[in-house]
Amino acid sequence: MPPTEPPNQGFQDLVDTLGYVDAVRFIKQFDQGHGDYTKDRTQWLDHLTLDEILSPDF
Repeated sequence: MPPTEPPNQGFQDLVDTLGYVDAVRFIKQFDQGHGDYTKDRTQWLDHLTLDEILSPDF
């Protein structure tokens, strides 16, 4: 079996079970994205107080 076959078969199994749209949604959960989340989060949260972060409107 070529090394590309297991991922292809796995995705096909997801499509067969979940349908194409939900299979793609499932796979996208594991997308690592890009950038530096820790650095970005620090910039977003630096100007907020703990009370603001914990408020139900946050």
